[in-house]
Amino acid sequence: MTTTSEQLQQVHARIVRACEATGRDPAGVRLLAVSKTFGPEAVRDAFAAGQRAFGENYVQEGLDKIAALGDLRPQLEWHCIGPLQSNKTRPVAEQFDWVHSVDRLKIAQRLSQQRPAGLPPLQVCLQVNIDGGANKSGVTPEEAEALAREVAALPQLALRGLMAIPEPQPDAAAERAVFAEVADLAVRLRDALGLPLDTLSMGMSADLESAIAAGSTMVRVGTAIFGGRPRAGAAAAPAA
Repeated sequence: MTTTSEQLQQVHARIVRACEATGRDPAGVRLLAVSKTFGPEAVRDAFAAGQRAFGENYVQEGLDKIAALGDLRPQLEWHCIGPLQSNKTRPVAEQFDWVHSVDRLKIAQRLSQQRPAGLPPLQVCLQVNIDGGANKSGVTPEEAEALAREVAALPQLALRGLMAIPEPQPDAAAERAVFAEVADLAVRLRDALGLPLDTLSMGMSADLESAIAAGSTMVRVGTAIFGGRPRAGAAAAPAA
């Protein structure tokens, strides 16, 4: 049976190969281990294998895991990567380090207001619905600049870049083309806002190579690290 450590090594090897294929430095791509539906012990196993950044789609599950792993908290980086409702912003602002799924000003304002003053700024990405998927969260590309300007001006938040979860594509070339649209949008936002946006959160277990080829700086990988997930409670969420 393959261990978490071995699976992490395999994912890191995929990242290195993908970077080498496009002339990129592997150090420029971070691995976010998506631990949704897996318990604290799975995170401990990954931690023991050297992983430090973890992503959670479901707020309450993430909060429970953060509490259960309190002894490791100074060494862990927790990312909220799922859709965020207004009534969940306070615990996210208080407990998480990153939020990838900001797609409207109200959510950003609440995160800014509720981020404790004693903590570093909450690192945030705007989620962009790059291909118009009917069931996907995210700001439209056309509205992204206006939202980015407003979010960048909020205290206690640091706007880092963009996140996207494109619809499944028929082949790698089509995957790269959609991811490239996100990368192009990030360049336009950097030029328009004058901000050093440095994060492109895109690519998961099935398509991380295509995302890296298009410029991803953070891939969100769950299945390839932790294995298949139970269908109950996770059926509506895309596989990471």
